[in-house]
Amino acid sequence: MNYVDLYQSGELLKRVREAYHRLGSCDLCPHDCRVNRLSGERGFCGAGFRPKIASANLHKGEEPPISGVNGSGTVFLSGCSLKCSFCQNFPISQLGNGEEISIRELATRMLKLQKRRAHNINFVTPSHFLPQILAALWQAIPLGFTLPIVWNSSGYEKPDALELLAGIVSIYLPDMKYADDSQAFSVSGISGYSGSNRAAVSEMFRQVGHLETDGDGIGVKGLIVRHLVLPEGKGGSVDTIAWIADTLGQETHIALMSQYFPAHRATGISGMDRALTHEEYDEAVEALEHGGLENGWVQELDEERGAV
Repeated sequence: MNYVDLYQSGELLKRVREAYHRLGSCDLCPHDCRVNRLSGERGFCGAGFRPKIASANLHKGEEPPISGVNGSGTVFLSGCSLKCSFCQNFPISQLGNGEEISIRELATRMLKLQKRRAHNINFVTPSHFLPQILAALWQAIPLGFTLPIVWNSSGYEKPDALELLAGIVSIYLPDMKYADDSQAFSVSGISGYSGSNRAAVSEMFRQVGHLETDGDGIGVKGLIVRHLVLPEGKGGSVDTIAWIADTLGQETHIALMSQYFPAHRATGISGMDRALTHEEYDEAVEALEHGGLENGWVQELDEERGAV
């Protein structure tokens, strides 16, 4: 069953209403802030009632099955449930830069990207605006919207919230940032990341399975896991990769990223105030090989200039 079927059956509208109900005492992410976003209160993520976006445009820098030839229709949402000290997009994620828009306008932006021949609509850091995205989809479908939905998230999510996306999201693109909760707290200011992240990724995989592509290599359904290798092994790359191989299977597609650099507040944090070394990244690559994980993308590393 896809989102058109859910729309026609009335199930999508039911989910929109359920999602908005949760905003009254917001529990969409593991923070469980319980603020009343329906009345404009804001919790850890900084999001209020209306969707807030920083941009909506074609993007060709994602993984090949996402970007394809025409580009991915990326919609960058403002705010975030993490406070990563090294965030390269901190003006959007932590300072809240962006524009509050109506649900109708969000639906219109989706349709405009479809008209520009985007391969998909790629919601970036979307979890705190799940109800608004569902509502925009409900408005866009009768106007001719048909593109696959990509859920490009931090992976700090709740399985029961993700259940609202079953049959709606075609491709999940979550981060798996940390294997150790103490590192998650010290670097990104969040508690219980590992357990929440693994439960969320397991639910994503349950919904969509391994990545499937069409004849042109464009993703149509499935899971792609992103993992950014951090200095001093702070991301727990070896443990995370082993978990993926053991739990999700060796067919899992992984984007192993090497482009860490000390952005934002990381310049003042010991161990995070430098670029990644070849030895640190090679250790993660070796973990992939040891786990038999051959699907995905491994970057090269230039310590002077970052990922190439």
